[in-house]
Amino acid sequence: MVFLRLETKMRCSCMCFRYSPFLILFIIITNISAQTRSLTKKNLLIRPFNNTISAFFVFGDSTVDSGNNNFISTVTKCNFPPYGRDFVNHIPTGRFTNGRLVTDFTASYIGVKEFVPPYLDPALSLEELMTGVSFASGGSGLDPLTAQISGVIPLEEQLEYFKEYKMRLENEIGEERTKLLISKAAFLISAGTNDFVISYFNTQFRKRFYTVSGYQQFMLQQMQQFLQDLIGEGARLVGIVGLPPIGCLPVVITTNTASNPLQPRQCIDSYSAVGKEYNFLLQNMLKNMNIHGTQLVYGDIYNPLYDMVQNPNKYGFDDVYTGCCGTGLFELALLCNPNSIVCGNASEFIFWDAVHPTQATYYNLFKSLRPTIDSILKQ
Repeated sequence: MVFLRLETKMRCSCMCFRYSPFLILFIIITNISAQTRSLTKKNLLIRPFNNTISAFFVFGDSTVDSGNNNFISTVTKCNFPPYGRDFVNHIPTGRFTNGRLVTDFTASYIGVKEFVPPYLDPALSLEELMTGVSFASGGSGLDPLTAQISGVIPLEEQLEYFKEYKMRLENEIGEERTKLLISKAAFLISAGTNDFVISYFNTQFRKRFYTVSGYQQFMLQQMQQFLQDLIGEGARLVGIVGLPPIGCLPVVITTNTASNPLQPRQCIDSYSAVGKEYNFLLQNMLKNMNIHGTQLVYGDIYNPLYDMVQNPNKYGFDDVYTGCCGTGLFELALLCNPNSIVCGNASEFIFWDAVHPTQATYYNLFKSLRPTIDSILKQ
């Protein structure tokens, strides 16, 4: 079946390059900042319910990294084709997908800006900074070990960048205006998947000291501390995204069926159950925090994504258990590159590579979160 799928991709794809991938990567990377500047300008957007959200700040992993990894020394990058194939002007911005992220759809819907740019982009204008940025780093997580394994920016350092951001803003617009902007901003945290998939299940570093339930508690402690620190920096509205059904990620399925390649591909329920239980515990923790003057909002992506996997036709998907790039079984980041065979229509796939959803999936997730977003905006 894999060979048939590869043959189909070879017929339908126009992304199979014959030139040196290193030359192509060099040309694209050196021009990426200049190309993305025009995409991050604030446009006149409609603000639903006349909301007064001042900015949108994002922390977490590759599901919300809009390109920060472009500016650090790590192999966990994707600022080259075929990533960004369906983004504006087909630009590989450093988003780990073929187009936009949930955060881009959310920022645009709120009316803050069309795209959430990466904080580490040195070309950002004051206007861009004032309306919000992403501090997220692909490969990161709540567990400091996770970022260390991937050589990326841990959550603690992302918070330090936010403190730096505040100082930059204070120097430009003053302390009082900065405090007001932060207090009226929306914050989003999306992290945890890499911690379980990489740091716990696929290495022995954490298994030696934690049971599954013990690691879940460790993760909750990390989240609680990060939230407290973020609130201490002035955050008053924070959205926390739960985990997806991690057993449905193509790379997880591949890893757990490698010894029996003839076994039908399907979600690994034991993995997903761990994420589902963590989400339940996370929601209880958020309710119990109940910090005066601060709104903590849980965002469910588990059930919407699981429904897409179980009922793909309802969403227009044809491929559920493999990614659009390469074989779709294990490729991501550098393994999904200009020489990779790519599917013809990514909107028919739930996953873009072996880990990350397609733009179509992210849009469906955004739509599932809209009722929660609307309830916040109405307030």
